[in-house]
Amino acid sequence: MSLAQSFTGVFGFPVTPFKKDLSLDLDGLAKNVDEMTKHPLCAIVAAGGTGEIYSMTAAENIEVVRASVEATHGRMPVVAGVGYNLPIGIEMAKGMEKAGAQALLIMPPYYTNAPFDGLVEYYAAIAGATGLEVSLYSRDWAAFTPEQVARLADRIPNLTFWKDGQGDARKYQRIMGAVGDRLAWIGGIGDDCVSAYFAVGVQSYTSSISSVAPRLSLAMADAGMKRDFAALDKLVKTYVHPLYALRDRLKGYEVSIMKTLMEMTGKPAGPVRPPLVNTRPADEADVRKVVELYREWM
Repeated sequence: MSLAQSFTGVFGFPVTPFKKDLSLDLDGLAKNVDEMTKHPLCAIVAAGGTGEIYSMTAAENIEVVRASVEATHGRMPVVAGVGYNLPIGIEMAKGMEKAGAQALLIMPPYYTNAPFDGLVEYYAAIAGATGLEVSLYSRDWAAFTPEQVARLADRIPNLTFWKDGQGDARKYQRIMGAVGDRLAWIGGIGDDCVSAYFAVGVQSYTSSISSVAPRLSLAMADAGMKRDFAALDKLVKTYVHPLYALRDRLKGYEVSIMKTLMEMTGKPAGPVRPPLVNTRPADEADVRKVVELYREWM
């Protein structure tokens, strides 16, 4: 059985804490990861989008992975985010494998107008730089047809799982139906899509809420895997929609709001790095309301 087949339930997505001077707070990261991984998540993703991968150097991202691996104490696998461009992606992949990552999440390249044949070579070269299992992150402009996903699976032997970031359940269901069990299927655009993802048959989903209230994330995954959509929809309506309404107020708030939420609950997070902006003072009162809403799950 591949490692990816064991990924059922919830992927934890820790933020990358920064100090006031925007340097890495690796002690804060270790504290957060240690607390998160006491819960039965299937894995955590270090240096992902929520972890501000694109605001850090390749060396910083590798350090984040190393610190995360150490802080899990072997409780679960660490999936490491890689990206930027081909040489930097390869450098990160090799460094993260040495740092103890057990799988890679390959982000789309910086160039947003690349043809599909070029994307195939980009993903294949990064995946081929290590012996780790990899997932592609199909987000933003990196959207694929069922035939293209099948071609990527043919071309990249260690492509074993797929993280969807499109949020198009209809298209994702077609992709899953066409490619079948060659890949493990992950719901990856956010906690607000968890009902649709489990309805089309994913085996796990990625949760930024897990950085604050992992028990809530696990409860939603449990309901989804049991196909108890009445219970799942109640959780989403009660707890997810108020948070995501805040996250929708400004671009980049999917990270900024989560960091503010963590700081308000005593978890190290710190500021975001540009080009993201910190939570506006006018929005902080509404974040506090979410904190109170989540108390029972912390």
